[in-house]
Amino acid sequence: MTEPRNRKATAQDPTASAPQQQGPARPHGRLDPRLVLIMALASGLVVANSYYAQPLVDTIAGDLHASTTAVGLVVTASQVGYALGLALLVPLGDLVDRRRMLTVLLLGTFACLLAMVFAPGWQVLAAAAVLVGLGSVVGQVLVPLAAELAREDERGRVIGNVMTGLLLGILLSRVVSGLIASVAGWRAVFVVAAGLMLVTCVLVRMLPSSPGTARDADGAPLTYGRLLRSVITIVAEEPVLRLRIGYGMATYASFGVFWTSIGFVLAGPDYGWSDARIGLFTLFGVAGAVAARFAGRLADRGFAHIQTGVFLALTVASFALLGAGRTHVVLLAVGVALLDLGIQGTHISNQSVFYPLRPEARSRLNTAYMTTYFTAGSVGSVASALIYPAFGWAGVCLAGGAFPLVGLALWCREHAMLRRARQRAEPHPR
Repeated sequence: MTEPRNRKATAQDPTASAPQQQGPARPHGRLDPRLVLIMALASGLVVANSYYAQPLVDTIAGDLHASTTAVGLVVTASQVGYALGLALLVPLGDLVDRRRMLTVLLLGTFACLLAMVFAPGWQVLAAAAVLVGLGSVVGQVLVPLAAELAREDERGRVIGNVMTGLLLGILLSRVVSGLIASVAGWRAVFVVAAGLMLVTCVLVRMLPSSPGTARDADGAPLTYGRLLRSVITIVAEEPVLRLRIGYGMATYASFGVFWTSIGFVLAGPDYGWSDARIGLFTLFGVAGAVAARFAGRLADRGFAHIQTGVFLALTVASFALLGAGRTHVVLLAVGVALLDLGIQGTHISNQSVFYPLRPEARSRLNTAYMTTYFTAGSVGSVASALIYPAFGWAGVCLAGGAFPLVGLALWCREHAMLRRARQRAEPHPR
């Protein structure tokens, strides 16, 4: 069932490697829409934990008597924890029962969110945020599970729907946190988040069991150490994956740059907005969720390469509008919409290309891609936290635009290679 998709991925890049060992057999019927809804909802509820603090940085800094740079690093801490979870925990999805794994992660995240509620200072808050990020990789366990459960002809749509839930969780987390903080304070945000983790525990118990399939050459289950080392081997052997990693890093670094500092701008003298208003403003990023629903379907039809270039260009262009939006809210809103559209469109395009490469190792493919993805986001967050106090919003936008510009240059190089490959393949006239 995977062969047509593998041929398509190869056709998009002349360096694509041959498909590897096939994964477990796919179900004959279409995936129950209720299971897709559960996976989408669970992904959104959990990933939100890493973003609740973003619109509240000014409020948290005032309450904890900390600098804006220090509280900006709390946002970064969550991203660092998420990257560690991607590297160390997500590969286990190929080795153990994913449903049981999800339950353990959710209960651990619940406990760490309670620690954030009672944090006496920004240092404790940051330490707890690292652990919350570590356990919030549930969505990245669910996306490979969705790819495994879905039929070949519906996989792009199913992944897109689960990712839509995840992206809406990111968007609505900022809205919810702003509204709750304006009524009950920022600590109440994490009380609600902890409660939602218990609800999510109930949801994931409704998913089917998914035993691990990672085996060595003799058919025995891989050890944890060999499982982690195999991620590096996969990256080394899959040039298509490496290319898609580059595109993902370039765009998500710009995401970290923008969202780490925008709260300071909107709460500052130019706007003077409340936490609730800042949270509502983030709804302009809904374009990213829309992109998730359609980018996978277009990629299945052979447009992954072209749409990647378009989305990268949109990400670069968004920072010109965001820079001008320092004093013009309409330009800022349009810039946010373009930014999320470009980032999420690139992301879904990437996933639709690399998931078919190795059906038996989808969790490890996801680990390789998403670890570097969120590491780049952490780099962007750190850069933003350091640049904003020194160079202001203009410096933040210049840095944010530079990252996807590198990705666009990489895409142009790939495009030239593909064009030359097609010309060599065409028959020459006599």
